[in-house]
Amino acid sequence: MTSPWLRRILIANLTLQVLIVVTGGLVRLTGSGLGCPTWPLCEGDSLTPVIHDAMTFHPFVEYGNRMLSVLVGVGALVTVWAVRRWARDRTPMMGLAWSVLGLTVGQGVFGGITVLTGLHPITVMGHFLVSMALVALSTALLLRDHQGDEAARPTVPLLVRQLALATGAVLVVVLVLGTIVTGSGPHSGDAERPARFGFDPRTISWLHADAVMLFVGLVVAMVVATRLLSGATRSRDWWGWVLMISLAQGMVGYTQYLTGLPELLVLVHMLGAAALTITVTAGILTLWDRQPVTTSPDSVDQHLSA
Repeated sequence: MTSPWLRRILIANLTLQVLIVVTGGLVRLTGSGLGCPTWPLCEGDSLTPVIHDAMTFHPFVEYGNRMLSVLVGVGALVTVWAVRRWARDRTPMMGLAWSVLGLTVGQGVFGGITVLTGLHPITVMGHFLVSMALVALSTALLLRDHQGDEAARPTVPLLVRQLALATGAVLVVVLVLGTIVTGSGPHSGDAERPARFGFDPRTISWLHADAVMLFVGLVVAMVVATRLLSGATRSRDWWGWVLMISLAQGMVGYTQYLTGLPELLVLVHMLGAAALTITVTAGILTLWDRQPVTTSPDSVDQHLSA
């Protein structure tokens, strides 16, 4: 049995994991990455920004992102509690919940390392990719709600499943190359002491675009396959969303390349990357099926009475 509150908490956790990606992008795009030059404190011996005449808005942007990261950690902790309460006999869900909590705590430490290394592009890249992993894990955890622990039953042929996994692997390549593009462009995260990879931005952008084209081709193949197979009903809509988001991402990507990477478009592109991570994860996982778990009548009655 499960509870309607469990699903709400899982949705809130996923929302927070996406939101921290957006605020992290704001930190980078406004050059506020070192607005709080130390970690875990903000400035000197103060946990919060120190008010003085020469200060700018950068400390408040960075501090706001840090406070949201605390909320993300609380959300991950509540997620573990909720899964233990309402899905304690479902071992895979507990494993996913603990993975989200552990990686969220590690992400906080990683963020501190990123600040202490002066926003080195490798640590910034890793920080973003860990967030994408958290978004994928949170999506998987949400999808496991209302599902039992028996062995997953594939609903499509092996070739289609392999194609889906290959699409997910190419998405990882696209995300990695995208972070290298950002790490080679104008948005370093710190307006005063920019740290760059040193690669030619145009060459890296072309490589990223080539990977995106391969990814879109695989997505089109998945859309066709899931439309033709009767067993892919649950996955069909997800791959349709993947295709639409991919095309929108391509339009945003080319527009920002041709217009000099304006901050707003870069932020939209980052949000699109999170949306792709969610939909591709869901598209892959729904190619397998498990016996659904019913909602507890007692929990529904308690919810309605509340």
